Amino acid sequence: MPHPLPEDLERLARPVAQAAHLEVRAVEVLTHHIPLTIVVRVQRADGTDVNLDECAAVSAPLGEAFEAAGLLPMAYVLEVSSPGIGEDLLTDRDFTSFRGFPVEVRSRTVEGAELRRRGHLLGRDEQVVQLNARGRILRIPREEVLQVRLTAAPPDS
Repeated sequence: MPHPLPEDLERLARPVAQAAHLEVRAVEVLTHHIPLTIVVRVQRADGTDVNLDECAAVSAPLGEAFEAAGLLPMAYVLEVSSPGIGEDLLTDRDFTSFRGFPVEVRSRTVEGAELRRRGHLLGRDEQVVQLNARGRILRIPREEVLQVRLTAAPPDS
């Protein structure tokens, strides 16, 4: 099961972003950074990218909302940015739209090993992300997935 903190933070971030006429695209918690880093990606409601002033306008209210909720007892860095032209797949819609496209999945096993796997995206459900890697079906547990990113065609595809 994925860690609940990003979902809780996204729930807190949505009304703050909406008050600034923006929407939250993604919330990432980078636990391998010291201090912990929270990345909130926002965009305009029409899907276009935001500018630096818009990011700055929601940064302080987001920090206040996170502090008031008491979910983060430790020191952290808050980054507010645009999703830009990055090719990370984040939403169910992304995973549906890009089915069949070449992707790289970065994951961390329960033992702590970080893996990168490439293949064509077959889909995502509640339990796994599925890839076709050179004719082999890979099922990567969602709780291990750190990132799914569109790539150039994998070798031998």
